[in-house]
Amino acid sequence: MDDSALRPLIDRIGDAHVKARLEIETHRDHQLFGQGRLFFNLENWLTAPPIVRTALQLAGLYGRARREANRVLVRENIVASPHLPAAFDGFTILHISDLHVDLSENALRHLISFVGDLDYDICVLTGDYRGKTYGPYQRATEGVGELRAKLRDSVYGVLGNHDSIRMTPALESMGIRMMFNECDVITRGDDSIYIAGVDDPHFYLADDIPKVASQIPTDAFSILLSHTPETYAEAAEHNFDLMLSGHTHGGQLCLPGGYAIKLEAVLPRHMGNGAWRHEGMAGYTSVGVGTSLLPVRLNCPPEVTLHRLQSERR
Repeated sequence: MDDSALRPLIDRIGDAHVKARLEIETHRDHQLFGQGRLFFNLENWLTAPPIVRTALQLAGLYGRARREANRVLVRENIVASPHLPAAFDGFTILHISDLHVDLSENALRHLISFVGDLDYDICVLTGDYRGKTYGPYQRATEGVGELRAKLRDSVYGVLGNHDSIRMTPALESMGIRMMFNECDVITRGDDSIYIAGVDDPHFYLADDIPKVASQIPTDAFSILLSHTPETYAEAAEHNFDLMLSGHTHGGQLCLPGGYAIKLEAVLPRHMGNGAWRHEGMAGYTSVGVGTSLLPVRLNCPPEVTLHRLQSERR
């Protein structure tokens, strides 16, 4: 791709940000050790998928794991806050994460079959549109385009550790407001809330929470989109009311009861799946729609989530 297509993004977020991300994409996107928040990046280990497949086959669970990965559930989460303006009581956010389109085609098909019937005010996408962490991304953007055609406005998105910044022009041409340490205001009458998004904090370390927080009034209700919840402490420190993330897949392969065998993230286990709180901030970690390594899940079905905001004053 001709990087001139990135010129509007460079003009918006700065040459240094785009160059730093492209440098990692060019020289480190296959890197196993020493890049990002984890010492060892399992998703870049080419031997991992056959090992996982063989283990599931030997346990007689491979067929079940393939079937579970295809059926996307709709979950609901109530977020109550005394900071929420009255006009936004009942405001609903559709949260979609970790599509991994080119690895999870059947899950995407199932999501597309029903997402147009869901009732919500805005949709947010918290990254990882591509299956692998490197290589071609055209099928991923095509799949997102098929999904976007079923979504109503407005749609906000951030990139994940699987995504190339070169995907941005295609995603934005679909009407997705991609956010790189930026924020927007959403207004209803005389009331407003703020929605912010940071670039990937996991592999690319491209997030800047202080920068984006500085753009938001201190007394405003604010929502942070971050591919991974690993920066939860910094987000709470900067007074975000709600943090929406993905990345962990909830462990993807879990013991009965949904206990994750392994989370590819540095954070407390209770933050790896579903709703959580840290200090005054509410958070939610989606287990996502797609999968990594292989299209398999155990005791951790894929999901999209409807977050309904409630004012505690009512």
